Amino acid sequence: MATTQRRGRRIMLTDEERDVFLTERRTCRVATVGADGHPHVGALWFVWDGTSIWLYSLTRSLRWAQLHRDPRVAVVVDDGDEYGELRGVELRGEAVPVGEIPRTGEPCPELAAVEALFPVKYFGIDAMPHDGRHAWLRLTPATVVSWDFRKLPDLG
Repeated sequence: MATTQRRGRRIMLTDEERDVFLTERRTCRVATVGADGHPHVGALWFVWDGTSIWLYSLTRSLRWAQLHRDPRVAVVVDDGDEYGELRGVELRGEAVPVGEIPRTGEPCPELAAVEALFPVKYFGIDAMPHDGRHAWLRLTPATVVSWDFRKLPDLG
């Protein structure tokens, strides 16, 4: 995974901070490219496995149709209310569907770890509930940028 950050190196998250942040956060914003070239942004639940961000998306969504046409995606996970609290991660690359579409629970070794994490994180249960409407997208980022304004020197 390439970390590309020219400016703000002093406020970027370390790899460990990034992994903890992405593991704890619950919602990301996913930007896809429309047929007219304009971005479309929507919120999703996700799982971070230390290398890739796994997005659980409705297969009959605009997002899914756009990714089928153009797999480029940007995902932002952020947090903070006040300026000095802002922190986040942007991951960019190409989203790849994994497993059957829509997901019904057929054995898929590549999804075993993700489907062990997801139901615990979001539903407090151990087994993945498959609804036949969602499927998995994996983004192994080509570019990662992060920020943590809590690391800014006190300007006051």
